[in-house]
Amino acid sequence: MDRPEPSPTRSADREEGGRVLEFRRPGPAAESPAIDPLWRELAGARLRARRTELGRTLGEVAQRAGISPQYLSEVERGLKDPSSEMLASICGALQLDLAELLRHSILQLGLTSIRSAGDRHGPVLLAV
Repeated sequence: MDRPEPSPTRSADREEGGRVLEFRRPGPAAESPAIDPLWRELAGARLRARRTELGRTLGEVAQRAGISPQYLSEVERGLKDPSSEMLASICGALQLDLAELLRHSILQLGLTSIRSAGDRHGPVLLAV
């Protein structure tokens, strides 16, 4: 039984006249607003940096903190918003002061806001 040759384009990709329609990806918006990172992303990045500074694995830190390695990984990637108790536990396992984590994250948020303020139009007041 002979099968027809598959066409390089599907019929849905063609107009009635048989002409192939061009697919255009949307380009960047002319003026897309800068999006500040989430606090949990900055905190997670700092926790990961501290863990790598100490040369520890996810499993080692997670065990010391009493959480699963998967959860710690999600916190480090900014996917989870941990409770203050969880953050204190993770910071303890990393010998990192919770106040230092907060200070670092706040400074990073301030720097990001200053950088993105140049993209905004009109008067901008920043207090850092």
